[in-house]
Amino acid sequence: MANSSLPLPPLELQTWCSESNVNPAYAVVVSGVPMDTSIADVEELLETVKAFGRVRVRAQKSVPQLKTDILLCECRNPVDPSKAPPEIFPHTGELPWKLTLLTEPAEEPDEFAIKLKRLLESEGKTLADIEPLLSQESNLKQEHPSSIIRAVGELLEKVRPPQENNAFRRLRVFSGVTPTPAGEETLENWLEQAQLMLDECDCSAKEKRKRIVESVKGPALEIIQAIRCNDPDTPPQKFLEAIENVFGTTESGEDLYFAFRSMQQNPNERLSDFVRRLEKVLTKAVQKGGVPPALRDRARAEQLLRGAVESDIMLLQLRLKERLHNPPSFMALLSEVRADEDQKIKTSSCSSLVLGHFLFVFVMDRLTYKVRQESGL
Repeated sequence: MANSSLPLPPLELQTWCSESNVNPAYAVVVSGVPMDTSIADVEELLETVKAFGRVRVRAQKSVPQLKTDILLCECRNPVDPSKAPPEIFPHTGELPWKLTLLTEPAEEPDEFAIKLKRLLESEGKTLADIEPLLSQESNLKQEHPSSIIRAVGELLEKVRPPQENNAFRRLRVFSGVTPTPAGEETLENWLEQAQLMLDECDCSAKEKRKRIVESVKGPALEIIQAIRCNDPDTPPQKFLEAIENVFGTTESGEDLYFAFRSMQQNPNERLSDFVRRLEKVLTKAVQKGGVPPALRDRARAEQLLRGAVESDIMLLQLRLKERLHNPPSFMALLSEVRADEDQKIKTSSCSSLVLGHFLFVFVMDRLTYKVRQESGL
């Protein structure tokens, strides 16, 4: 470790990096960051350290007692402890933020462990699921491979249904031809449906691969066939990634992140429509690795505050800035915005009705008065 006093125990820091898919050699842990500090400000400040290069915040942990956050950041360059300062001072003149580096290389898993992990992932399971089936006197690392294989077989026999579940509706056809032919799905819609099938359908990886193959044709089918020739047991998720890489946008996660950060509300655009437009780009940025899933809600809230130039009053009513430390999810935020918009429409309609009634009474009074004058009453 680069610092003697750590914000978290070493093992917890290593686990945090592993869970966030951050190589410890590229990791910087920043502690003492005030809770109301935006992610963009943290990244901008850390990038002033030339040894770090471009920096992205990947995860955060809160310290409610100190009202500060601990942030796990990933640098573009491997971090050299000799060139990294122990702390960094924010532009606002507050107390310095402490920097902790993790320089120990991650231990490479052996070939058996890699194959075992792939098998379990294809069945939607993890190593923790087979530990109860091993002997109580030993742990997973101490077990002989034959014992582990036997435990995996017992687990799969218990969880696999006797027959494939075909209740999930078939995917519509996608060919990759532009413009999209009649009766076929666009790439974006097809990917959403296919991903939903992978996440929700209770069937084996083999059945999921079959359903994907049945839904593609033309250029898209050629891509899938090329992948299957190289590895017939390719995870079905890799099929979707290949289709998106070939027919989708060529923008990287970083490009999508910057595009998301530059989005603004259009003139006369409803705030709820802007929220949905933000979510579309944010989802792509998360999928490409430009935004960590754990920071998705906060990134959405920050960009809404920055880009909703036509809805300042509504944002004040939603108190979104005060809730940045615990931001609402997409559906919760959209529901709040829609409720506020509907209330404004009802208020405006009531005002219009009152004004219309007043004008009607006024006109009728004037007509009555004029009639009486003409009739000499």
